[in-house]
Amino acid sequence: MFARLPLYLRLVRMDKPIGSLLLLWPTLNALWIASGGRPSAQLLVIFVIGTLLMRSAGCAINDYADRDFDRYVKRTANRPLTSGKIKAWEAIALAVGLSLLAFLLILPLNALTKELSVAALFVAGSYPFMKRFFAIPQAYLGIAFGFGIPMAFAAVQNHVPTLAWVMLLANVFWSVAYDTEYAMVDRDDDIKIGIRTSALTFGRFDVLAVMLCYAGTLGIYAGIGATLHFGVLYWLGWAAAVACAIYHYTMIRGRDRMQCFAAFRHNNWLGGALFAGIAAHYAAAVF
Repeated sequence: MFARLPLYLRLVRMDKPIGSLLLLWPTLNALWIASGGRPSAQLLVIFVIGTLLMRSAGCAINDYADRDFDRYVKRTANRPLTSGKIKAWEAIALAVGLSLLAFLLILPLNALTKELSVAALFVAGSYPFMKRFFAIPQAYLGIAFGFGIPMAFAAVQNHVPTLAWVMLLANVFWSVAYDTEYAMVDRDDDIKIGIRTSALTFGRFDVLAVMLCYAGTLGIYAGIGATLHFGVLYWLGWAAAVACAIYHYTMIRGRDRMQCFAAFRHNNWLGGALFAGIAAHYAAAVF
C-alpha cells in the first residue's frame, strides 16, 4: 500500500493544489463575512482541511467516472486510473474514505451544517456525470465548488442568509469562467469523445462568455462590498481581481491551449485578491 501511495496522491491531485485553492477562496470569503472577520480557529481548521479532503474525494470520483474517456484525451491519458496503474475499486474506496474523514471533521458543528454537508456530498459526487447530460456542466461545478459558502454561514450563524446564496451564485459565474478556460484546452478531444463542456456549448462566443461570467462574479462582489459598506482596502482587492480578469482576456483571446491553461491556473490570484480585500477590511476595522 505504501508503494502505491504516490499513485493515490496523483489520483487526488495532491501534486496540483490549484483545485483546492479554487474551492478554498470562496469558502474563506464566507467564513470571514459570516463571522465579521473573526472566525474561530476551530472553524478555520475544519473548513480548510475539509475543503482539501472533499476536493481530493471529488478528484477520485471524477477519474472513476471519466476513466473510459480520459484515455482519449492527451492531457489525461496517463492518469493513474485511466492508465491502469490502480483499479476502479481503489478510487471508489479512496473517495469514500476521504468523504468519511471530512464528515468526521464537522461532527462538532451544528445540525444545519451537517445537513448541508449531505447535500454538498451529493452535488460533488454527481458532478462528474453531468458532462453526459448538461450543456454547461461547469455551472453545476460552481455549485459543488461553492457549497462551502452556505456551510460556512450555517456553522457561524446557524442559518443561511440570502447573502450566502448570492455569494454561491457569484461562485457559479466564476466557475463557469475558469472551467471554460480549462475546457478550451481539451476542446478538440472533447469533440471526438462526445463530452459536453461549456467551451463547446459557447462555440465561437467562448471568450465573450468567459468575460461575461467574470463580470457577473465581480459585479456581485461589488454589490456585496457596497451593501456591507466595505472600505478602501476591500476595493483595492476587488480592483486587483478585475485586473486579473482583464489579464485573462489577453491570454485566452487567441485560444492557444497553453495560454488558456495558464489563465485557468491564474484564477488562484483572482480568488486570492478578493479574499485579501475582505480580510484586510475586517483587519483594519479591528485597529
